Amino acid sequence: MDGAGELRAALRVAAGALNAAGVESPRADAELLAGHLLGQDRGRLAVTALMGAPVPEGYGELVAARASRIPLQHLTGGAPFRSLSLAVGPGVFVPRPETELVAQAAIDEARAVLAAGREPLVVDACTGSGAIAAAVATEVPGAVVHAVELHEAAHAYAAKNLAGTGVRLHLGDALTALEELAGTVDVLVSNPPYVPPREHADPEVQLHDPDTALYGGGADGMDFPRALALRAAQLLRPRGLFVMEHDETQEAAVLALFGAEAAAGVWAEAAVLPDLAGRPRFVVARRAA
Repeated sequence: MDGAGELRAALRVAAGALNAAGVESPRADAELLAGHLLGQDRGRLAVTALMGAPVPEGYGELVAARASRIPLQHLTGGAPFRSLSLAVGPGVFVPRPETELVAQAAIDEARAVLAAGREPLVVDACTGSGAIAAAVATEVPGAVVHAVELHEAAHAYAAKNLAGTGVRLHLGDALTALEELAGTVDVLVSNPPYVPPREHADPEVQLHDPDTALYGGGADGMDFPRALALRAAQLLRPRGLFVMEHDETQEAAVLALFGAEAAAGVWAEAAVLPDLAGRPRFVVARRAA
């Protein structure tokens, strides 16, 4: 496939190979890999292919790697997130589109704080690649943003992605870090480990995303989210907002958690909101006054 024949034909062959391998979006991935080698987006690539361009060197190798279910983002070295392009690779969780709505909830709250005449203080716990923190810092100029990541490999990617954003990145445990901010945080947002202990049909997740970024512990995957909710209550100021992604199977457990805490006077209100596909995937909870 490399360096011989026309790109247009190679794209068809690559899409067929990826489809046979079970890749969810074979044509798009075939085009994105070629575009990566040529430095072109998919629109420009379509024109290039129609003009009879040759196959770029290394294309066959990349297609074979993708057919073995190495994540597309590991092969291109980048992942889109809202308006950003983030560096990702082995050892860091690849950000997903559904997390963009989690970031949006944090951004909306930070903007509301700014509109009220205060400087928003935002914490991104379990930041991973730094996606949420980078989005908040980019889209809410004037916000003070802290990001916390425990694992060194992921922290290294976050450092790359957050360079120049003004985000204050910390290497540490989200359940104990930033004690100096207790009672002052306006928004604590997180895409934490929450996956229940089950097998993934998706080899990209099962084989390549770090387990420490996936599994939340316990029979329902809620051990870490429960602990994080307690930590959020300690860090947030009165009426501060907690935004947390969770599994679609955990809606009842999440609502029970915040319902019990509301009865204890910790949270004033909580709601589970849907992702882009309408599945219940994140909670927003307001700290009691």
